Amino acid sequence: MNKFFNQAEDFVPEMLEGVFLANPDMLTYVPEFNIISRSDRPVKDKVSVIQGSGSGHEPAHIMAVGPGMLDAAVPGGVFAAPPMDSCYECIKRMNSPEGVLVLINNYQGDRMNWDMAVEMAQAEGITVKSFVIDDDVAVQDSSYTTGRRGVAGNFFVIKACGAAAEKGASLSELIELATKVNGQVRSMGVALSSCTPPAKDSPIFEISDGEMEVGVGIHGEPGRRRDSLKSADEILDEMFDAVAGDLPFKKGDRVALMINGLGGTPPSELYVLYRRAAQRCKEAGLTIARNYVGEYCTSLEMAGASLTLLRLDDELEKLLAAPAEIAVRVF
Repeated sequence: MNKFFNQAEDFVPEMLEGVFLANPDMLTYVPEFNIISRSDRPVKDKVSVIQGSGSGHEPAHIMAVGPGMLDAAVPGGVFAAPPMDSCYECIKRMNSPEGVLVLINNYQGDRMNWDMAVEMAQAEGITVKSFVIDDDVAVQDSSYTTGRRGVAGNFFVIKACGAAAEKGASLSELIELATKVNGQVRSMGVALSSCTPPAKDSPIFEISDGEMEVGVGIHGEPGRRRDSLKSADEILDEMFDAVAGDLPFKKGDRVALMINGLGGTPPSELYVLYRRAAQRCKEAGLTIARNYVGEYCTSLEMAGASLTLLRLDDELEKLLAAPAEIAVRVF
């Protein structure tokens, strides 16, 4: 796999520097801790919302920093949790009198390092709380997590909490909101290929032509099963049934529907999947109030996609519609 990089160990820092240089008026970059933050944060009258996980999932999470979204993010290496000292430094730098909310995707390394950082910050008198996101219905447990994994549904938690924080929500209110969103969002993905991190000279798992991994994790963790490649409609139907049946969603629900690319799937194929997802929502009596098609939480150049459904109410619809700006601009 040919890639654009210099030295493998410099891949993440150079990516972060590039993100900063593309957005110098919006962002601040702290190279010694790999922190990307809003240049106008923290402020005294707003809870700071932060997150950090492994790199390789861009635009998650560093490219979700901006008004109405995250106030800061700290990535680890490719598919590796951010170091505890970087998490701790991020909390300290984003410390506000209103507190700090840490959003954590449910992976063991992320939880361990952020938990230690939160405890250290609390011991120093910083008001900080964390919340764990676990929207993946594919498997109950994996080698990376205790319980379900946090995947593309994470973006709905970020968007809702980011918007509410801009409106002045308290830390306890944001925890309640994160709990609400996480309780109403479900995701599942399918991979058609593997991917190769810059530090490796081979794919992280093997998958043959004509095969697919059903329920794959965003680090290439095994899913429900390895199977022969099916048609787009058949693949989407399996994801939809697993996601819609897990909550379960019911006739009359208003939903946000996301078709998320895993890094190597062209937009044309994502819209083929969206077509079938929209049909399935109509058949199930679900009203699509908001839709999202594109790359939100990727796995380097992995070919594949995930489907996410979020059950909406008036509060969540307003928060999703609130203004937001991030470092990734389409035009």
